[in-house]
Amino acid sequence: MKKNILIAIVILALTVIIIVLIDRAYEEKKDVSHITLYGNVDVRQVDIGFRVSGQVKQLIFEEGDKVPEGTLMCTMDDTPYDSQLKEALANAESVKANLDNANILLKRRLELIGIGAVSQEDLDNAGAKRDQLIADLESAEASIEVAKDNLSYTKAYAPTNGIILTRIREPGTVVNPADPVYTLSVSSPVWIRAFVSEPELGKVYYGMVAEVYTDTGRKYSGTVGFISPVAEFTPKTVESTQLRTDLVYRIRVYADNPDNQLVQGMPVTVKLKIK
Repeated sequence: MKKNILIAIVILALTVIIIVLIDRAYEEKKDVSHITLYGNVDVRQVDIGFRVSGQVKQLIFEEGDKVPEGTLMCTMDDTPYDSQLKEALANAESVKANLDNANILLKRRLELIGIGAVSQEDLDNAGAKRDQLIADLESAEASIEVAKDNLSYTKAYAPTNGIILTRIREPGTVVNPADPVYTLSVSSPVWIRAFVSEPELGKVYYGMVAEVYTDTGRKYSGTVGFISPVAEFTPKTVESTQLRTDLVYRIRVYADNPDNQLVQGMPVTVKLKIK
């Protein structure tokens, strides 16, 4: 009986030793040339709108359309702003005519003051009238520039290359300044939001080469462009091999996206190449 127990103990000890040896061999064979992280794609978005209020006249693009930088995206009924510009131009012409007449009158007063044909008060009034009209002309010219700007603001252009994510309004809608009409997903830059554990933080540095893999097997290249100086707990939406209570540091990996397949929120695997 004692012999059987001894044999069982020896077998158990050998089993434990074999398991330890296998585990150590596995650890030695693990790829230590990369740090594997899990994250999601982040893409900047821009709300496109008008800088003046009015009625939407034309929306040129639909959701999903690619828009090059500087492309006209939408227009507003510009009739009120065109009328304001015409009014400002007419007012400036009127002021110019009065200013020309005031200059002539002041010149005559200067010629007659020497012979006593006019009083000093008349001369001063003529000069003051001329100065006032000069100020009025500057104000009228400023009003013209404002009217021109308002007229130009009835058209909205793409600030950068992107893809129409949402078409929010339709023609005929009355909007206020800055009300979004489109939401544009910016094509570049695209980055990956991932989290690195505190023990591996010292291995991560700015400019570190990264490989980004999607669930479909696509591979993209990138570099580390941001490392948070503040520790935090792993968000619940992030998959990690560490316990969720472990402190982690948020990093941002800027990724190349030549085929525009990296889209907002896509889960990806990031491998950081260790020197």
